[in-house]
Formats: sequence, C-alpha cells, structure tokens
Amino acid sequence: MKQFRMLMVAAALSAGVTGCSVFDWMVYKIDIPQGNFIEQNQVEKLRIGMNREQVEFVLGRPVLRDSFASDTWYYVYQFKNGRTNELTRKELVVHFADDAVVSVDGDYTLSDNFNTPLQGGRP
Repeated sequence: MKQFRMLMVAAALSAGVTGCSVFDWMVYKIDIPQGNFIEQNQVEKLRIGMNREQVEFVLGRPVLRDSFASDTWYYVYQFKNGRTNELTRKELVVHFADDAVVSVDGDYTLSDNFNTPLQGGRP
C-alpha cells in the first residue's frame, strides 16, 4: 500500500510539472530589441563621399567598428518577439576609404541618388 501511495504521488507530481507548459500562452514575455533600429528613410539619406561624421549624424553610432578593418562600420538590429519567438534581423554595412563612403551593403535599399555626392556637404 505504501508503494502504491508513493507511485501515485510521483505520477501526480510529474503530471503537474508537465501541465505547466499548457498555460505557457498565458505568460507575458517581453519583446527584445537589440542594436541600431534604422528606418529606410535614414538609409535613403546616405550618399557616396559622405564623411564619417555625416554618416554618424544620419544613422547614429554603429554597433561595431571592426578594430582590424577600421574602414568598415556595422549597423545591426535584431528583434525577438516575446509572444511568437520570431527573430527579425537587419544589417547595414558602410565601407569607407580615405574617410569617405565608398559603398553600402545590407538589407536596406539605397536611394537612386546614392551615387550622387552631396552639394555643400550637408546630409
């Protein structure tokens, strides 16, 4: 009888622990944004020949400045949805030569005027 009671207690505990996952949808989980959130209209302001100060004014400070390739700035944004665990990642890489933008790569679309240098030096 004592063994049967212990077996029932063990079964009840294991059922109780596994039952918690059924109510997982009721638990609030926060959204987790990380990095530089960049909008498309900011990227459209970029022009070839802009200096580092102008790029920083338009996009903000980069998440990463490569210590071995100081002419490359990385803007990375990652968003994890707390409810669905869906992960969204966007990246923008700005390449400089002689302190001027020479190319931009990443998940954003450049404007048609990107290859036209700025007039008067203002973004």
